[in-house]
Amino acid sequence: MQGTSADDRQPMSEHFDVCVIGGGLAGLSAAAGLAPVRRVVLIERESHWAYHSTGRSAALFAESYGNAAVRALTRASRDFYLAADGSLAADGSRPFTQPRGALFVATAAQQERLYALHAALSEASPSVVLLDPEAALGLCPALRVDTLSRALLDPEARDIDVAAVVDHYVRQFRSHGGRQCRDTEVHGLEHARGEWRIRAGNGEIRAGVVVNAAGAWADEVARAAGVAAAGLEPRRRTAVRVSAGPWKVAAWPCVIDASEQWYFRADAGALLLSPADETPSPPCDAQPDDYDVALAIERIEAATRLTVERPLSVWAGLRTFAADRTPVVGFEPDVPGFYWLAGQGGYGIQTAPALAQLAVAQITENQPPSNLAAAGVDAGALSPARLR
Repeated sequence: MQGTSADDRQPMSEHFDVCVIGGGLAGLSAAAGLAPVRRVVLIERESHWAYHSTGRSAALFAESYGNAAVRALTRASRDFYLAADGSLAADGSRPFTQPRGALFVATAAQQERLYALHAALSEASPSVVLLDPEAALGLCPALRVDTLSRALLDPEARDIDVAAVVDHYVRQFRSHGGRQCRDTEVHGLEHARGEWRIRAGNGEIRAGVVVNAAGAWADEVARAAGVAAAGLEPRRRTAVRVSAGPWKVAAWPCVIDASEQWYFRADAGALLLSPADETPSPPCDAQPDDYDVALAIERIEAATRLTVERPLSVWAGLRTFAADRTPVVGFEPDVPGFYWLAGQGGYGIQTAPALAQLAVAQITENQPPSNLAAAGVDAGALSPARLR
């Protein structure tokens, strides 16, 4: 669904109920959820959906990953991602996820951090278990026995097929008459006479509600609309794909340092490494830095028996955080019809289904689905009002 279609024509002067700005998974999922009940236009500055952060993610579904608010949103997204028969997948049979597992590993100095993580997770995720070094080595024999002190296994973590998820939401959006505008940049926004006027491409769109799902550019969109910035900070994350050498890695879990200083995982017979860097960056088409590539290799060689030769490929993406590392989701106080759907950090893919459900409920003034409350999602903790 990435090619140009008739729906990609430049917007003229038209009126919509909702204008979603940003075609990453956050914007796509919200637009797809709104399209059956509202007239929606989705604007993306790039020629492809999910070009920036979504398309460059390690794409792991792990209820053990992120702060308490993120973990609640992930739990609330579980039913979507774990549809047993794969019927939600784009081709009607291909499931969105595959088993992987996540193994958090700790040195002696990191043990207390690991125990604290286990305590935070064990009630909501009873399958999470502490492992001794021998058991951890059984799952990933490349770990160094001389530095490994303890490990924590989340056996329910899964790989996400991002392309299938994006395609699903695009199909859903289009099937309900959603209007898509790619290769379209927003030049300005103004609220007047009870509606938003959005200058985009060569035309103007009018809408009752603007959804700011612009990722690293979300604060820029807010400023253009005369809305105070939320203090969102884009940070660069580097990924390095290398040969697995003699190691058979297909069954390995994703291995994550207890302090989140590095991680690696199998990737189609090779290995994907990251130094888990969070380098502040302006909004941009992020590119990898040689220092961060070298740092990924250095950290992972120090913690494992892996020997990394020349990378097969390298890339980078931006993860955008609020100061409290919690997504910013909800209507801007005292600004009519301006809705934030931003600040997902590195957790946007695994939380997108739940965030879309919340956004649809709030924009349509309906009660949020019961699964959100059951998972512990607190809309107040996500609201931009907390930052004001």
